[in-house]
Amino acid sequence: MNDTTDGRGHPMRELDDSVRIDAALFATLMEKVSEFGDTGDGGVNRPVLTDAHKAARDWLCDTLRSRGYKVLIDDIGNLFGQIDLAGPDAPLVMLGSHLDSQPFGGRFDGAYGVIVALAAVESWRARAEVAGVAPSCNFVIADWMNEEGARFQPSLLGSSVYAGTVARDFALARIDMSGATVEAELTRTGYKGSDSAPKPICFIEFHIEGDDKMEKSGATIAPFVRHWGASKVRIEVTGEQNHTGPTPMQDRHDAVLGAAYIIAKVKEIADAAADTLYTSVARVDVFPNSPNIVPGKAVLFAELRAPEPVMLEWAEAELRAALPGLAARAAVKAEISEVERRPAGRFDAVLIALCEQVADDLGLQRMQLDTIAGHDGVALNGIMPSIVVAVPSVNGVIHRNDEFTSEEDLIAGGNVLLQMIERIDAAGGDLAKAGGTK
Repeated sequence: MNDTTDGRGHPMRELDDSVRIDAALFATLMEKVSEFGDTGDGGVNRPVLTDAHKAARDWLCDTLRSRGYKVLIDDIGNLFGQIDLAGPDAPLVMLGSHLDSQPFGGRFDGAYGVIVALAAVESWRARAEVAGVAPSCNFVIADWMNEEGARFQPSLLGSSVYAGTVARDFALARIDMSGATVEAELTRTGYKGSDSAPKPICFIEFHIEGDDKMEKSGATIAPFVRHWGASKVRIEVTGEQNHTGPTPMQDRHDAVLGAAYIIAKVKEIADAAADTLYTSVARVDVFPNSPNIVPGKAVLFAELRAPEPVMLEWAEAELRAALPGLAARAAVKAEISEVERRPAGRFDAVLIALCEQVADDLGLQRMQLDTIAGHDGVALNGIMPSIVVAVPSVNGVIHRNDEFTSEEDLIAGGNVLLQMIERIDAAGGDLAKAGGTK
């Protein structure tokens, strides 16, 4: 192989067709999926179970069926495209991510993982046919329902039901701001299925980084080694609705004022644990939300994220202890109505080693990272060997219209994924053997 450079001027190897994903196929699929919910400024607006999300999933189903995949939809709306290349009893390898987006988010978050998975399997399938190689594994592309958690909380909903950590009935009953339930919207969009979900030997997810660590270091591939834990805390602040004009200041029970004190405290807790605790209050629902009414109620969606359980426990305890005093300052009441806890953990060491070996063999610079954000691979990691692998994000942007990853880096990720599944297939589904370990 000859040395060349990638799109950022870093040395890499010129790859022959034996290790190269079908870049034209990938580009065509990526361009098409980006049309659904296109905002005209580079981003997409495709929250889960909206018409735009339904259109993207309908297109994916049609694409999968046209290529010979069997489409399965389970009872929480997870979508699977399975191709049996090696017979019904062969090991099954699952790849994918999600097609739902944040409101006015980016086109790569989630969708890249689904599209690159399909392009990688199709590339391997085509090459195996040309070479006369009989595959030893079957493959399934997964599009998980409600990874983002923007419209319905909690996030990772479909994959968590699949993994058994969230009850299906609880998930179906989740309500959005308009009062619509997950069950009703699954029915409306045609994605309330009844198929049995596939049972693979592992799950591999590729994703954009959503940070600038890779860009700054020059790395092209980064397996996430750890996933941080999270406590997602719903706080209800109750005051008294009244007129913003004649109501004397000393008589007001302003729920938003109480919420403001709590938001400041959430940031203060993070300041006390720099670099080991991330916090936010990114959504506040205000009732009745009129400029002429002292708010009677505010609902806060607070998040606490940390790599160690003891830090999350401390942060949640600090928040609970502070609530009564903060509420009293605004003459309101505040209580925690719901907490969703997601444990920290480590991804599968064998899959990490396989990813790194492939990157090295392809001459790609790599590094190891933690993921602070949640991914469907985090949910699945508790029940099967799983990994999430990152490619760089330009300027570290994610969840925004200008979220971007270069074509070279997207394809490099696809080449790594292609080689990972080829080596797993060559090993007959033996992950340790594929990764050169015992």
